[in-house]
Amino acid sequence: MDTTSLDAKRRPFSLKMWPPSQNTRRVLVERMTNNLSTKSILTEKYGTLNKEEAEENAKQIEDVAFVAADQKYEKEPDGDGSSAVHCYARECSKMLLEVLKKGSSSKESKVVSDSTPKQTSFDISKGTRAFIEAEEAEKLLSPLKEPGNAYTKICFSNRSFGLGAARVAEPILISLKNQLKEVDLSDFIAGRPEAEALEVINIFAAALEGSELRFLDLSNNALGEKGVRAFGALLKSQSCLEELYLMNDGISEEAAQAVHELIPSTDKLKILHFHNNMTGNEGAFAISKIVKHSSLLEDFRCSSTRVGSEGGVALCEALGTCTHLKKLDLRDNMFGVEGGIALSRAISKHEHLKEIYLSYLNLEDEGVVALANVLKESAPSLEVLDIAGNDITAKAAPALAACIGVKTFLTQLNLGENELKDEGTIQISKVLEGLSQLKEVDLNSNSIRRAGARVLAQAVVQKLDFKLLNINGNFISDDGIDEVKALFKKSPHMLGSLDENDPEGEDDAEDDEESGDDEGNEDALESKLKNLEVDQDE
Repeated sequence: MDTTSLDAKRRPFSLKMWPPSQNTRRVLVERMTNNLSTKSILTEKYGTLNKEEAEENAKQIEDVAFVAADQKYEKEPDGDGSSAVHCYARECSKMLLEVLKKGSSSKESKVVSDSTPKQTSFDISKGTRAFIEAEEAEKLLSPLKEPGNAYTKICFSNRSFGLGAARVAEPILISLKNQLKEVDLSDFIAGRPEAEALEVINIFAAALEGSELRFLDLSNNALGEKGVRAFGALLKSQSCLEELYLMNDGISEEAAQAVHELIPSTDKLKILHFHNNMTGNEGAFAISKIVKHSSLLEDFRCSSTRVGSEGGVALCEALGTCTHLKKLDLRDNMFGVEGGIALSRAISKHEHLKEIYLSYLNLEDEGVVALANVLKESAPSLEVLDIAGNDITAKAAPALAACIGVKTFLTQLNLGENELKDEGTIQISKVLEGLSQLKEVDLNSNSIRRAGARVLAQAVVQKLDFKLLNINGNFISDDGIDEVKALFKKSPHMLGSLDENDPEGEDDAEDDEESGDDEGNEDALESKLKNLEVDQDE
């Protein structure tokens, strides 16, 4: 992308007197603080401020003067910036004298009144998703230009910025970047041609370069590698990030590598979300390097990223260093058994885990058993366990039941779209009886019949705070449906829809022989498992 012509029309800042460097601004604040708090001809006449008051007022004076001078500079794009410098000095001098005249230890001595709380969050994402051009940007962003504003968080999501709007935002962001802590630029270039979108990103990245952000959301921008690198100026300057969101951004192998290259440090990172990208195995290797150096990570999401077994193993091994994890979401990838086993090794010391989402990973019985055995001894405060869609059969039920049975804080359990059938369902149902905080259970589409449905319903229906049981999409007979509904007669809202249940559903011939579909065989199975005890100490 050739930006020479665009840059020629804009001001080559490096050759001009404006804007001042951050060090120049800091030195000026220190100088004004000294002028307000030490003896001089002026302070002998009007009095001095204490050090704290002086510093607070000096910072506010400099902020207001900078915005005024920057606005003047914008109106004289062909100048060398000297008029902006004169305006900057004049405004500082004028406000410095005003503060001294108002005197010390007074609310009036402050440049901006403290009589009303200042807003710290600025959000334009509400309302209709739409393009935004220069004229509208002038009006929409005008509050950010108010002298002495206290905005630390901005959200420009849901509005698509064109070049004109970006140039309006540029000086505003430059004037604010030293106070900003949270920036949301998700979905802010939608529908723009690639060349324009990349130039908009470059403008925003350069304007925010050097800010010390704790929160950055760049999601829903279809960035790809080009977009990630266009954000390079901003990303390279970030060493204090605590939250980073790159969801639905077209993060490919190359883009993931770019993210890893550009961010200098993630040692303070607590939340990292990569949901819905096309990362693949090679991209997962790059992400795993980021994760490995994010030891304070508490919330990691890498769901729906097309990661296979090799990439899954790399990610899981990296997660072994993140012992502060509270929430882990790896859903909808192709980790396989190997990924499950690698994850079981990684989380053996994760005592803080509260939510685990591992659905649709192709873990199968072997991978699930490995995880269940480890989780039984770790994550004592686990509240959410989601392992739906992993081809889990009754063979894994004993290990699952032993694990689930000791999770006394568990509130949500999702085992939907597996093959637990009645045998596995009944074993797990027995341990659910002792979980008093359980609120939601999902065992949809598990080839469950009448016996399994009845035992499961009996295990949860009496729980005080229970909210929902989902057993839709199973093979429960009409009589079995009537029994379940009778159990939930006093609280029908706790029973999910049964409109996809197939009372005539049949497994293959071998399964029919094992489980049977007549009432006698179902009752026999329930009787056989009725007094089942799961050994939770092995």
